[in-house]
Amino acid sequence: MPYVNIKITDQATAEKKAELIAGVTNLLRDVLGKNPATTVVVIEELSTDNWGIGGESTTARRKREAKS
Repeated sequence: MPYVNIKITDQATAEKKAELIAGVTNLLRDVLGKNPATTVVVIEELSTDNWGIGGESTTARRKREAKS
């Protein structure tokens, strides 16, 4: 039973989440021959304060980039 955990910082619509779930499920079926009925996909939405890149939070990084 494949288990896929997708972590994103931006709010995604229900439609976009459904597209991600279907796409990942289909990819595992097509590439690895996994059964879609037993494939689990979890989407976690994280605050940009809880995600860091290059030593700074994504919130700070986006604020800095918006000023540029």
